[in-house]
Amino acid sequence: MAMVIIVVGGTIRIYDAGESCPDWPQCFGTWGFDISEEDQGEWFNDTGEFDSRGPDKRYSTFEIFTEWVHRLLASLMAIPVLANFLIIWKRKEIYGDNLVKVSFFTGILLTVQGIAGMVTVKFDNADWSVALHLGLASLFVFILLWQYLLMRKLEGAKWSVFSVPDGFKQSEYKRVLILTGAVFLLLILGAWVSSSANANQGCSVGFPDGWPKCQGDIFPSLDNSGILIQMVHRLGAGVVGVALIFGGMRIREKADEFAVDKKYSQLLDLTTGFWFINVILGGMYVVLAKNADFPESISLLHLVIGVASFLCAAICLILLQISEVGVEDE
Repeated sequence: MAMVIIVVGGTIRIYDAGESCPDWPQCFGTWGFDISEEDQGEWFNDTGEFDSRGPDKRYSTFEIFTEWVHRLLASLMAIPVLANFLIIWKRKEIYGDNLVKVSFFTGILLTVQGIAGMVTVKFDNADWSVALHLGLASLFVFILLWQYLLMRKLEGAKWSVFSVPDGFKQSEYKRVLILTGAVFLLLILGAWVSSSANANQGCSVGFPDGWPKCQGDIFPSLDNSGILIQMVHRLGAGVVGVALIFGGMRIREKADEFAVDKKYSQLLDLTTGFWFINVILGGMYVVLAKNADFPESISLLHLVIGVASFLCAAICLILLQISEVGVEDE
């Protein structure tokens, strides 16, 4: 459900429908989504809160529906989250107090995410608010994965990834933590770029002037804030990619040395693979654009692959964090 909410949120951005419900929690003062252009105009005139694109901007029923269903799904998410906490609390003799706290924190994070959604609407989908919204959504999925894997361990699952030599854990935990954090920051920076028109169009379009160059130069002038943000994102993607490649090589060597389950190195390989796909998608997004008309379906795929890359690294980090020493060091 959390991943569906993220994808729907990305779809909203594709259709530029972030302000299609300009108030919160209602939508044009109603609880529905079938709102005519005339009714939209009346609401704008009555409230004096016009769309950031101009007082004449109106939205289709489909655009309003995407925002409406996004809010509905986020609200419905509270039901399984509450049930999850109650079930874990009822069985805390199996799962322990720590898992009860984790399930409770999940509810807190969902509440904070709802507040962030309200802030995003209030500030008319400002780039920083969109990046914050996506960051919290990704952390929400991270917490759910953490709980799931910890539940399996406490239930007695005999997964080899739960048992690693102490030397491997001490050697690689910090590395995986840094790599996961780097991929997360790159994801947030990408959301910032895509939600800012100035940054999204900062490097012009086409091949090679728009990509891999920027404004026709390898090292463009950074006087324009849009170009600066775009170049920071590109440079960050390059740095993270190099770190993933060498980090993956290192953990693979250590896994062989300590005879550790290959899933650790495989997860980082998947992270790197998704990163590589996203580099190609990012280039295609710029190259295939025509003037200011960008192929937004590629942008949505770029988002989904970015989240997948983060989650692969996150699962590797979680498994290493909850693992115990089960094999003697040689």
